Amino acid sequence: MTALVYIAAALAEIAGCFSFWAWLRLDRSAWWLLPGMAALALFAWLLTLAEAEHAGRAYAAYGAVYICASLGWLWVVEGVRPDRWDVLGAVICLAGAALIIYGPRPA
Repeated sequence: MTALVYIAAALAEIAGCFSFWAWLRLDRSAWWLLPGMAALALFAWLLTLAEAEHAGRAYAAYGAVYICASLGWLWVVEGVRPDRWDVLGAVICLAGAALIIYGPRPA
């Protein structure tokens, strides 16, 4: 469930941030900000659904999913294929996220 929440949160965050990018960097209408702010609110709500005891760990682990989703955005939306360093960095981030979520904790 947490993986799906993280993927949905990443898509919402990227869409929300892109609306600001489009407005400021691509000279789109300020109306782009309304769905962008809604997407960012959805992102924040979705993170509350992550199955983690502490918010900080949920956010830290989510960071790796965000990185992977951002590279997907780079490829699918912007038409730039991630290179081997992008992919290696994403794999390292996912390994770190797994340690954060599943690492042994003292009782």
